Parts: sequence; structure tokens; C-alpha cells
Amino acid sequence: MATDHPFGGQRLLPAVRHPKELERLLERKDAAWLVLLGGRLGRLQPMVKLAADHGKRVLLHADLIDGLKNDEYAAEFLCQQIRPAGLISTRVAVIRKAKQNGVLAIQRLFLIDSGAIDTSVELAKQAHPDLIEVLPGLLPQWIGEIRGRAGVPVIAGGLIRTREEVIAALEAGASAVTTSRPELWGET
Repeated sequence: MATDHPFGGQRLLPAVRHPKELERLLERKDAAWLVLLGGRLGRLQPMVKLAADHGKRVLLHADLIDGLKNDEYAAEFLCQQIRPAGLISTRVAVIRKAKQNGVLAIQRLFLIDSGAIDTSVELAKQAHPDLIEVLPGLLPQWIGEIRGRAGVPVIAGGLIRTREEVIAALEAGASAVTTSRPELWGET
């Protein structure tokens, strides 16, 4: 990555699902990066292009796209045709394909139990993602541990509802926090 911080210092990444939510972010100067939480395949390219036309960089959650199988061929299509700045996925094949296509590769890891965490960290070591997104992000004690074990920066996401939870995740070592709560988008 070009800078010490993966998102040029942006610490809060707004996450949107619908075009109207995206439109609310287009004029915000504090949101150069945003997360698009899937959507219909036919609507993705216009949404990513609209964001790019407004100077926004989109991280696209590949696992949540309606109408597209979540595999390396879908990832290649997304990278070459939709052209997001990055892909988020739980799947190693998608992460590898994103890296091959020169987009930011973010592996999503669910903190379910210690066995799942161990397995996910090992998969991340194999896939070599640029970042890991841990969910739920309101478990700050795990953020530093995951970052240390995987050796890559961590994003915290999922179930974060308050400014205090955002701050706790950042203080625990998260490079950024994703949230779909508009009331938190201007917090950091």
C-alpha cells in the first residue's frame, strides 16, 4: 500500500447497501473511501462509477452480491468490469484473484469461537490479504491479536453502534472501522 495508513488516514468507512445511501455520501469530503455491501449485479457498475466520478473509492463486498456466484471467476469479473478499489470476501480464492488484479484485497473474518479464529488466521496467512476485517468489531481485545497473528492491518466492523465502540476499536489497533450507521459517519 502506498501510505502508512491503508485509507489515507480515513478512520471510519461508511458502509452502504442502496443507491440513495451512496448519494448521501457523494458530497462528503471526509469519506474518500466507502464500502458497498453488495447489491444487485446490474446496479453495481453504475454505483461504482458514480462514486468514482465524485472522487470516492469503493470497497465492494463480493460475498453479498445478488446474482453472482462468489468464486474466483466472479472476482475476476468484478475487478475487470466493475472496477472497485477493493474486494471484501471470506473466500481465499476471491482474495487471491483480487490481488492478482491489483485491487485491495480484504479478507473478512468472523470471531465466532477460538477454533474459527485459528482457522481463519491460517487461511489469511495463505491468501495474503492486504487487510483483514474482523466481525464483530466490538471485541477490541481481539483486534490487536488478529493483527499480530495475521501480520496485516485490521478493520473492525459489525455491530458497532456507538461513538465509544468506534473509539475502542481504533484504540485497540484497528486501522479503520466500517459502519452502516449514518449517525456515526462523521464521528472520526
